[in-house]
Amino acid sequence: MTTDNPTFRPLRRLVRGQAASDGDGVRLTRLLGHETVELADPFLMLDHFDTEQAADYIGGFPDHPHRGFETVTYMLAGRMRHGDNKGHAGIIAAGDVQWMTAGRGIVHSEMPEQDQGLMRGFQLWVNLPARDKMVPARYQEIPAATIPVETRPGARLKVIAGVTGEGTAGPIDSGATAARFFDIRLTPGARVEEALPADLTVLAIVYDGAVAIGDGTTVPAVNVAVLGAGERVALENPGAVEAGVLLIAGRPLNEPVAWGGPFVMNTREEVMQAARDYQAGRF
Repeated sequence: MTTDNPTFRPLRRLVRGQAASDGDGVRLTRLLGHETVELADPFLMLDHFDTEQAADYIGGFPDHPHRGFETVTYMLAGRMRHGDNKGHAGIIAAGDVQWMTAGRGIVHSEMPEQDQGLMRGFQLWVNLPARDKMVPARYQEIPAATIPVETRPGARLKVIAGVTGEGTAGPIDSGATAARFFDIRLTPGARVEEALPADLTVLAIVYDGAVAIGDGTTVPAVNVAVLGAGERVALENPGAVEAGVLLIAGRPLNEPVAWGGPFVMNTREEVMQAARDYQAGRF
């Protein structure tokens, strides 16, 4: 292989979004979950919510615990209020990001800050390595106005985490997983290419229109393209309307995953201990 003839990552697997419900009856599309844990390592779960019907989201996500991983909430439209048992509270609105490290444990709620109108966005769960699963909880909350946007011909890249090939750096530091999180908008016919380290898991999540990946496979919304080995990613909009795609990449942890509800640890005993600690009020 040479840099003059780069190998573009092909489609390894197409994961189709499935209708689901979580929290207090919130309707959403589940894009990643238990069945994709090995395929998408270090990414555990990805949900997409997109509705104008208040009944689909008004119940929100009342108080619930987490341990052992990170949650990334990215709002496209609407407003969500966060509060937890550590005294932290805040609101994220359209374009904002909250990257929460649950670590050793937290109890929090995520409730709509509206009773009508469009609520749209994503929540991604990112695993933590064994050495970091019991770190203190923390937040990286980033307002839309402070997230850099890189402009290329026919394309806009909102750089939330990681650094693009042209040097635009996002505000989020994901630590061990070395995550990239780019929100890319492509005008009809536009193409964008991006070099990513060969050791990263790479996902392209199409949420508006359709996107053709490096081997020519066209992926419609709302689905996930898990990409195979290669030196670069190529994304092209073959349609007549603007396309939206999240390009997400991260370093696999290659560790055992024991997942019990809101707890993601390395062994079943650690999950059971998390449940005991939560029930005993030790979060």
